[in-house]
Parts: sequence; structure tokens; C-alpha cells
Amino acid sequence: MEKRVVFRGRWLPVALIAPQIAIILVFFYWPAIQALVQSVFIQDAFGGRMEFVGLENFEVLFADELYLNSFRITAIFSVAVAAIGLVTSLALAYFADRAIRGALAFRTMLIIPYAVAPAIVGVLWMFLFNPTLGIVAHWLRGFGIDWNHVLDGDQAMILVIIAAVWKQISYNFIFFLAGLQSIPKSLIEAAALDGAGAWRTFRSVIFPLLSPTTFFLLVINVVYAFFDTFAIIDAATEGGPAKATEILVYKVFYDGFKALDIGSSAAQSVVLMAIVLVLTFVQFRFIERRVQY
Repeated sequence: MEKRVVFRGRWLPVALIAPQIAIILVFFYWPAIQALVQSVFIQDAFGGRMEFVGLENFEVLFADELYLNSFRITAIFSVAVAAIGLVTSLALAYFADRAIRGALAFRTMLIIPYAVAPAIVGVLWMFLFNPTLGIVAHWLRGFGIDWNHVLDGDQAMILVIIAAVWKQISYNFIFFLAGLQSIPKSLIEAAALDGAGAWRTFRSVIFPLLSPTTFFLLVINVVYAFFDTFAIIDAATEGGPAKATEILVYKVFYDGFKALDIGSSAAQSVVLMAIVLVLTFVQFRFIERRVQY
């Protein structure tokens, strides 16, 4: 039976949703509109003088090889963070959901990284992989791997991917664990009685029932890789070496706040918004069809 709250007047529901509407307008729509406006202007570093240039900022942007290269870097980084993060989190949640000794402590330890600020995560992993003092770099040298992410772009990319995945694992883990605990045990027991092994049960019973959770986390992880990893990259590599880890959102920051090219930075923000909107549309339009609710 559906329960609905009926208000006698209009002022109370309006007052209840007004703070949320105000936050959305101030922190989401107003910056987006400002980016759209500034993307068709050239202005000085202090924002004092503005000159309308139409789409010239976008033309210059797409003729810039460094900007086009940041697309490739962002694609590699986003796919790696989303794929590795989801697979690792699902595996950890699967084992944490089993009746093992110390399961509660195991779950608590996996949730802790979510409370760590992204900038701290970047600094933490930067020190662990420091080519001179880092303990992980020391271990890698023992295996004959000369680790130096300060000079090697591929190693720098591996470093920021590991840091970004580690930060997001807790978030994915919580949702996967909740999804696993909501699956009726009778279905798993029925599969076992039919002779299905652990892998067959997971593939045919558990994973299809987790598809809504997986789809939700896929959207969240793609958005996370595009936007929320800025602090990790800034703290760990600052986009280097030689722009090897400069994803799109970091280039927006660098051109706007360091190079003081506000028009180009605003144009990049518009392109970034368009990419995320298209990716989200594609995910809901095509991938959601495979989700079983």
C-alpha cells in the first residue's frame, strides 16, 4: 500500500525543498552557465576585460596536440580506474560476505580508505612509491624493476591509477556487500543442490542479481575518474612527467589557474561536461538494457 504525505498548503513543501534547490542552483547550474559564457570570450588574467570571440577558443583547443593527447590519457585512466575498481571491490565484497572468522574486522578495514581525503591519498601513495625513500619502490628494485615515476610516464600513470582505485574501493565495496546480502540465500542453496559450482553460481545467479548495483557503480566510477581524482593527481604527480598523467579535469585547472588562460579553461569545462553527459546517456541507453531489476 502506497503511503503519500498530503500537505494542506503550498508553502511548507516549497520551504522544505528550497534549500536543496538553492544548493543545486548555486553550486551546479550557476558555474555551468558561467563556463558556457566564458568559453566564448577571451579575458585577461584578472577577469577585468572581456572580448567576444565566438567559437575561437574551441577551434584553438582542438588544434592543440597536448589537449588531444589528454583525451587519450583520460580514456586510459578512466577505463582502468572503473574496471579495476569494480572487479576488485566485487571480489572483496564476495569474500567478506561469507561466514568467516573476523569478517566484521575485515569489512571495517575495507571501509576506512573512504574516510581519507583524496589529496592525502595522493601524498600517501607518492611516498610509498618514492624512488628514493618509498618502501614499494624498494621492493620493486628487489624484483629487478627500476621504479621512478618522476621520470617514467607509464609508471606515473600506474601510480595514479593505483591511488585512485584504492580510494574508491571502499565506496564500491559497501554497495556490493549490501547487494550481496540482499540476495536470498535460498537461491544460492538451490543452485548448490542442482550441482552448480561456486563460479557457475556466481555467474548465473549472483552476478545477474547484482546488475542494478553494478550499473549504478559503473556510472559513479566513470564520473569519479573524470572529476574526483583531480586532488590525487595534483598531489602525486601534478600531471607529469611531461603531461603523462594530465587528464582533462587537471588540464582545466592548469590552464585556468596556472596558465591564466580563462577562456580556454572554460571551453575545456564545456567539452568535459558534454563528454560526461554523452557517456551517461550511452550508459543509460545501452548498458541499462542488460540490467535485470
